Amino acid sequence: MTSSPLKTGPVAARIWIALGLITAVFHIGLIFYGLVPNLVARPLHMALILPWVFLYAANTRAGWWSGAVITGIGVSGCIWIALNHQMLRNQYGFLENQFQVVLAISLLAIAMEGARRMIGWPLPLVAFCALLYGLYGQHIPGEFGHAGTPLRSFLGTLVVAEGGLWGSLTGVSVGVVAIFVIFGAVLNAGEAGQGFMNVASAAAGRLTGGAAKVSVLSSALFGSISGSASANVASTGAITLPAMTKLGYPKRLAAAVEAVASSGGQIMPPLMGAGAFVMVELTGVPYTQIMLAALLPAILYFLTVWMGINAYAQRFDLQAVPEDQRPDTRMVLITSAFFLVPFSVLLVAMFVAGFTPQYAAVLAIFAGAIALFFDATRRMDIAQGFERVGNALRAIGQQVAMIGAIIICASIIIGVLGITGLGIKITSIIISASGGSLWPALLLTALACLLLGMEVPTTAAYVICVSVAGPALTELGLEPLQAHLFVFWFALLSTITPPVCGAVFIAAGMIGENWLRVALTAMALGLGLYIIPLAMIANPDLIRVTSNTSGAIIAFVMVGFGLTCLSYALIGKAGVLRRILLCVIGFAACFALAFSP
Repeated sequence: MTSSPLKTGPVAARIWIALGLITAVFHIGLIFYGLVPNLVARPLHMALILPWVFLYAANTRAGWWSGAVITGIGVSGCIWIALNHQMLRNQYGFLENQFQVVLAISLLAIAMEGARRMIGWPLPLVAFCALLYGLYGQHIPGEFGHAGTPLRSFLGTLVVAEGGLWGSLTGVSVGVVAIFVIFGAVLNAGEAGQGFMNVASAAAGRLTGGAAKVSVLSSALFGSISGSASANVASTGAITLPAMTKLGYPKRLAAAVEAVASSGGQIMPPLMGAGAFVMVELTGVPYTQIMLAALLPAILYFLTVWMGINAYAQRFDLQAVPEDQRPDTRMVLITSAFFLVPFSVLLVAMFVAGFTPQYAAVLAIFAGAIALFFDATRRMDIAQGFERVGNALRAIGQQVAMIGAIIICASIIIGVLGITGLGIKITSIIISASGGSLWPALLLTALACLLLGMEVPTTAAYVICVSVAGPALTELGLEPLQAHLFVFWFALLSTITPPVCGAVFIAAGMIGENWLRVALTAMALGLGLYIIPLAMIANPDLIRVTSNTSGAIIAFVMVGFGLTCLSYALIGKAGVLRRILLCVIGFAACFALAFSP
């Protein structure tokens, strides 16, 4: 392995910082500039991420040189589409000459190769199989076949129209996800991370099992802006894992706490990762409404983890964080401002001023950028501030590229589903296999989410599953938001469920423990991830906090009590009969409202 020829050194650093700046200015500029044609903004978005995907991420010289060729072709193709968007719009998704056919094939191949270099083979393989189905599915007998589409119409719809690479999912990546990724990168470059840790230590450090509870709170806070379980484990785990082992916590428990807490970041408002913004596009529900609907289930999830730690405290002597290792009140107040001020700007702009989430996030980015020039001493440090800005810009480029590569590749799959009608066929199969009953259809969907989530990132698993199963669930009586939240939660299962469990692998590796032992402990602690999505169906008021506040509170109390019983049944000190009784009471509390008159 050798480093990329243009990845290290002062000149290379300036190049990547400049590209990160262009990426940030482009996406922020779209918010202020007004209406930009989709066939301009979305191809330019792809053009900006390609150098990060193929050059910055390259680990070998061969990979870098092949990436340079691919980047040149891809950027040229994207710019050509942006420059000729008016002509292409008049073609209505039909390729008029051989050059356009070659361009379409090239960009589709580059999108799949970009996803492969970022996250591995599974997602691009699914996209490739979807393309094969679109091209040759007319030869498949029975209901899974389709009528066939001419090659130039099929490729044109995917590449020069808005039915594939430049579809609505890519629009979400351009217009919303990128803005919140920029916001998260700016916060992470400064003192906000330390602020999260200090607030968590002050709030929970003195409690029984305090070090584990600090991990839960800090991961919930940090995860709300990172939206990535793996990034969450790597960042907060670097602090919390050594702290827990130093206090004598079993390694499997320490790693499981970090993995489970970090996985909850993608369901914790206000940001919730890229999936929430995709949900806005797919459901048409405003982001603020999705955020409020997700709030009580997310609190229940972390409450379940908290109760699980209390149950483990009955079995192990889980110590509090020593007083001399907890921050003083003054330090907590100072460092908490580094995330409270930007968060306050974001929330006030959305809920009080009534700005769009994107515009509110831009204002919060400006507040966070100013904070980069200050530290806990409350003194302005210009040199340190510019260094942090540089780090933030590089992080912006990397993270926008990661999410963009996933979403653009997933857009190919969604495009083929739309062209061929396969999504409708799968929907009918789910309904028929479930006998027209909701709960069997939910279990089939949950299994599909778990299996697909083991192979592709959460956002991609959610998009694919909800595209094929969402219509079936709504046809069987669910509200669209219910169906989408259900699928999104189950797409998260793979972060802690074997055999893949990415968050568990990282936490176990960081602490030097057997990953399977960590995974089994994580599944017990993360019980809420398996139960709460079903409880949202059984207790629909749980996500109706704005329209039925009293019903939401009753549902919250019932499900919270049930999850606490189930946690103690799985983890606490109890005999067999007591465990069975707790399980019966727990399940009854979680699902009783579904069968009440």
